[in-house]
Amino acid sequence: MALHYQDTQVEISRLVVGPYDNNVFVLRCRETGEAALFDAANEHEKLLDLCRATGVRQVLETHGHWDHIQAVPQLRDAGYSVAVTAQDANMLPSYDEILEDDTVVNVGRLRLRTILTPGHTPGSMCFHLEGSPVLLSGDTLFPGGVGNTTFEGGDFATILESVDRRLFTLPVDLIVMPGHGTDTTIGAERPHLQEWVDRGW
Repeated sequence: MALHYQDTQVEISRLVVGPYDNNVFVLRCRETGEAALFDAANEHEKLLDLCRATGVRQVLETHGHWDHIQAVPQLRDAGYSVAVTAQDANMLPSYDEILEDDTVVNVGRLRLRTILTPGHTPGSMCFHLEGSPVLLSGDTLFPGGVGNTTFEGGDFATILESVDRRLFTLPVDLIVMPGHGTDTTIGAERPHLQEWVDRGW
């Protein structure tokens, strides 16, 4: 686990797990010590250690693809609540809560605004941390393009619309933290949308 980002209200840690190098992020409220884990991807023993070390109370899934949910049963067994969108809920072995679009998830004093961004999966969701330049994008937006849409339930036109209408309207200095790989910003990616349309992926 490494400290990935911090400001006056939040500490964000990142752990890379599993055969597909999934990013698992923990957002921790600096005022209350309460935290949430994003994507119980793999290597459940490491994730359980991380949860205990950082004050995690809940698990929020960006989408239901198998490489992002391998540790869900073990984390639920340990008492952590798992939330996912209704559209992707049937992809999980089990879950506790449904995430809805354009609502606020509270993590201590932190406020996470949910943004439904279908296309990679029907229920892919991004999370915008209010008051900090942070967007957790799951597999919707990466440096250099959108997420893969060749899997069942994926749709290229849909993900482009999601990114264009839901994400590229956000501030340009927003740091995009994706489900795999390195960070980018809204401002770095937005000018390239037409290139992605033209290349077809």
